[in-house]
Formats: sequence, C-alpha cells, structure tokens
Amino acid sequence: MRVLLPIVLILMAFSALNAQNDSTGRSNAKTIFFKIEHPGVDHSSYLFGTHHAFGKSFFDTLNNVNKALDSASIFIMENLNIPGKLAQDVINQRKSTTKWAKYLRKKDRTFVLDMFDSSGIDWHKMTPAELSVFLNRYYKERVCLDLIRDTTHFSLDDYIGTLAREQNKIVKGLETTAEQVELINKDVEGMPRKVHKKRLTKIIGLIRSGSRNNCDEISWYLNLNIDYQFNRPCSNTLLLTDRNKKWLPQLDEHMQEKSCFVAVGLSHLMFDCGIIRLLQQQGYTVTPVLVN
Repeated sequence: MRVLLPIVLILMAFSALNAQNDSTGRSNAKTIFFKIEHPGVDHSSYLFGTHHAFGKSFFDTLNNVNKALDSASIFIMENLNIPGKLAQDVINQRKSTTKWAKYLRKKDRTFVLDMFDSSGIDWHKMTPAELSVFLNRYYKERVCLDLIRDTTHFSLDDYIGTLAREQNKIVKGLETTAEQVELINKDVEGMPRKVHKKRLTKIIGLIRSGSRNNCDEISWYLNLNIDYQFNRPCSNTLLLTDRNKKWLPQLDEHMQEKSCFVAVGLSHLMFDCGIIRLLQQQGYTVTPVLVN
C-alpha cells in the first residue's frame, strides 16, 4: 500500500450539512464551484471546494470546472507536496516516539503496523492526532468510496495540481505542510488520552468491519447536497477562521493580478468566516456555477 499521508484538515472541520438555501442569491445551488469577479479587475477567477478523499475519476466528470481550470493562469491550493518537506518527512525527522501501548490494544497496533509496513513512514513517531487524521482519510477513501487508488493521483487536490502543472500554470500553496501538521496537533492540544483511545478504537473498528455507517459526508459531497450556512459563525477558530483570514491577502493579491483557480477544502468556503464571505467583504462578487 502506498501511503503519502497528505494532511486532511477537512476531515476534522467538516460539519453536518443539509440541503437548504444559500446566501449567494441562488436557492439550492447544488454546487461546489463559484465564479469570482471584481469591478476593478477585467478577468474572472474561480473557487472550487474540494473533499480530499475524492480524486481523478470524480474531477474528470466536471466539465465546467475543467474548462475554468483550463482558462486560469494561476492554480492555488492549500499546500504544495514538495519532496523532502512532505508530512512523512516532517514525522520521520522527529526524535521522539509515541508509546502506542497506551493508546491501542495489541491487535489494533498490529493492524496499524501492517498498514504502514511499506509506507516509508515511521508510524511510531506519529502522534495520536496525526494517526486519527490518517485513519479517517483511509476510511473515507477505501471504505466509503471503495477506491483502489492509482499511484500517481492520490487526492483530488493533488490531481488538480498535476493537471495545472501539465498546462504550465503557475502553482501556489497557501501554507506549508509543516504548518498543517502543527495545526492538527494544536487543535487537540490537551485532549485526554482516553479520548484519543476512544477515537482511534472507533475508526479502526470501522475500517476492520468495512461499515459505511460514518459515510454521510461522502454522500453529501458527491450529490452536492450542501448548505453553506453563511449566517452561522465558525466553530473552529484555529482550523477555519484564522487560516481563512491568513489566506485572504494572498488570494486577493493573486486574483487582482491574474485569473486564478483556487481549490481548497469545502469547509473553508462555508460559514460567516468562510472564503466566500471574506471575498464578498473585499468587494468581490461570488456567483455559484453548476459543475456541469
């Protein structure tokens, strides 16, 4: 099994969604794709909300989204996968290890060890928070989506990045992988060990059994059944509010300069702290666009 351990913050921030009305002027827009315009700029940009568990087969079906990517000059994603600075590089360089016997039963430790056997990641140096994120992603991909990943395109974000590079676009990252790893751990700072144990035991159990009882968000995303809840405050300041505000100046600068295609986790588009609301506050018009 090939394990790159891309960091999947959306799995920690995704909120329960229901199809209701959005505040961009269209009821039940049923889209994850938006056109961005500004009265002082003569070109358009685009904003695409990703779910990192999806990949090539999903993106290739989105005709309007692919046309927008073709037309853009700059592709912007959350972080760039730079050799030597990947999540596994950050983890493997550590000196400290986790005493997994305090968190996992013996049979679960054996199960996880087998998962990482040929991955190139020293999972003993992972933290419980990092392992939880990895296992949740693995569950969404291998159980909920029943995917057999190819070795080239590991996630939706990475696949779009590959297309952008093939089209000779400028590719930008909004933050580093090291910063994302730090955020994952900071988000659960102080969490009792018994809570970590409970979370890990639950997700390992779901993977073992192949149960799809925790797959609702996959269905919401696949069916574009999303309520953006623009009038609802963000509940996670660290992972959503602070990061969105940090990203905004970069997005504004690039969008003013050239046509951009921005692909970030869907949760970053949602709520009153989301990128859509922040762009509107900067004078941008944000219009929902059907993916096909």
